[in-house]
Amino acid sequence: MKTYKNLFNKICSFENLHLAYLKARKCKRYKDEILKFSWNLEENLLKLQKELMSQTYQHGGYREFVVCDSKKRKIKAAPFKDRVVHHALCNIIEPIFDREFIYDTYACRENKGTHRAIKRLEKFIKSVNSTLREREMNLRAPKIYCLQCDVSKYFDSIDHQILFSLLRKKIADPKALWLIKIIVESSNKEPGKGIPIGNLTSQLFANVYLNELDQFVKHQLRIKYYIRYMDDFLILHFNKKELHKIKNQIQMFLRDKLKLELHPKKADIFPVDRSVDFLGYRIFRNHRLLRKSTVKRFIKRVKIYRKRMENTLMTEEKFNQSLDSWLAYARFGNSWRLRQNLSEKLKVELIK
Repeated sequence: MKTYKNLFNKICSFENLHLAYLKARKCKRYKDEILKFSWNLEENLLKLQKELMSQTYQHGGYREFVVCDSKKRKIKAAPFKDRVVHHALCNIIEPIFDREFIYDTYACRENKGTHRAIKRLEKFIKSVNSTLREREMNLRAPKIYCLQCDVSKYFDSIDHQILFSLLRKKIADPKALWLIKIIVESSNKEPGKGIPIGNLTSQLFANVYLNELDQFVKHQLRIKYYIRYMDDFLILHFNKKELHKIKNQIQMFLRDKLKLELHPKKADIFPVDRSVDFLGYRIFRNHRLLRKSTVKRFIKRVKIYRKRMENTLMTEEKFNQSLDSWLAYARFGNSWRLRQNLSEKLKVELIK
């Protein structure tokens, strides 16, 4: 296996730090801490470069807040200077690991994302359906089953020693590993365990960690119809008993090799005909719908945004951007009537 040396100088180069700064400030350039950093940009980047090169760099403390989306999550936001370092590191090491990932992992990767994951799932359902029809010479839709699982408390459960051993398989630069260690251990609630949701580096490290599961499923279990989106993954199969066997094998692998557990209430085997609830949509054989809970959360969010606008904490432009973004997300489902109804409802909300 090829390993990479001489990465640290690339990470610390002024050009890379400047690119990292531009990425870190994207869509947030008028926030106070970013304006402050930008005021003396060259001086701050040179100072940061010096700290990194001399290995005197220390990670700052985190600001914590809770996001209630599909589930309640505690997010940790690093100071802007540290986010620049996260981007600088990922600029250099992410391509090294990304080329090792399987095709069908879709979270936090370039040219992937939720829509591509859903389209791939729909393609898989059609492919299994077609294969079974040919095999059984049956005109009726054959039964397809789905194993859908979620890793319990994934980010909080990542073992540092296992993570470092996986990173060392590709990175042979001691100084780059030193920087990674600083970032990984920067928010330890529990020594040797957990990485913060919110760091760009955590998204990469989380994909590196579960790449071990991906490789196990594809190359040892030889599963064809497998998709993973961060800690949520699913497998399609025509044999329900076989899926129970696969689930047990995955459970053992996660426990023994990665010190992870499947969520006891989110490891289900069911017929695809009842729909697959995945990434905010309900996927059927021939169409997709937005989940009701997704719509309810959006309406609730609109009310919050309206109050922010009233208190001048949010501009009308920012509100419209958020609205357009969500409507584009909704458009991906079969949701014309829903969007018309929502548009009317939103007009009422905005004039209350």
